[in-house]
Amino acid sequence: MTSEVIRRLTPPERYQFGASVRPLLVPKHDPCGLWRDGDFWLAARTPDGPATLHLARAGGDLIATGHGPGARWITDRADAIAGLRDDLSDFLPLAMRHPLVGRLAKTFSGVRLPATGRLFPRLLRAILEQKVTGKEAHRSYRAICRHFGEPAPGPVELMLPPDPAAVAATPYWTFHPFGVEQRRTQALLRAAQVAERLERCADSPEATARMTALPGIGPWTAAETVRYAYGDPDAVSVGDFHIPNTVAWALAGEARGTDERMLELLEPFRGHRGRVCDLFALGGLGAPKFGPRMPVRSFARF
Repeated sequence: MTSEVIRRLTPPERYQFGASVRPLLVPKHDPCGLWRDGDFWLAARTPDGPATLHLARAGGDLIATGHGPGARWITDRADAIAGLRDDLSDFLPLAMRHPLVGRLAKTFSGVRLPATGRLFPRLLRAILEQKVTGKEAHRSYRAICRHFGEPAPGPVELMLPPDPAAVAATPYWTFHPFGVEQRRTQALLRAAQVAERLERCADSPEATARMTALPGIGPWTAAETVRYAYGDPDAVSVGDFHIPNTVAWALAGEARGTDERMLELLEPFRGHRGRVCDLFALGGLGAPKFGPRMPVRSFARF
């Protein structure tokens, strides 16, 4: 018999539900989560066992319903997953240091940063997104979830995120048909082997230090992970192909930027540097494009 736990949450004024939680899902189709008819579903492996969280609007509130053995754990964390623990109290004064950032901060003041409290699923996704297009990475993610698929509890058809122990026990060549070459696969296997230790990290800095100590995991992958596992608003994706150019263009009118220049420009917003980058994305900002786009490849055919 599936257990069920219900909790009522009260979001802040102007809270934007969809824009806050949809970054937790892989675009178009995520085997482990769902946004449908204004409701949000997320499957997770919690310390208490498998669980599925359902978040739905009810007037001005959110109703959080947990299903499965981990229902209590995921419902207790529902406010963080919805972004309601995200603290913006000291951000607006920082944002007003630049007119564009200040304007975006007001426009998107209802978008909150979620924190799932589960590191490995986001690390899996971040590793797959290294040095390839989003379309390639998301295709690989779906294939891996199907391969390791276990049904999640609850009334909708979702899969649990891959079990790290099962991933760690899988030979690297198994991932090749999923479009993942040996370099990323080895990084994923190393992460899976120490996933239990990573999940016990107390905060974002500790998790970042432990992840970047692993071969194949650098600051970009760590930042992409802790931003949503811990809701870290200062996590900057150093090493990204686009973000340095976007930041340089938005903050200084420079069409191209390096990681060093990006960090220099973001320094006045320390504590919320990643949030500023997110605001640029929400606002649809981007530097002028001069070169060809990266082609979509299939490593499975190599």
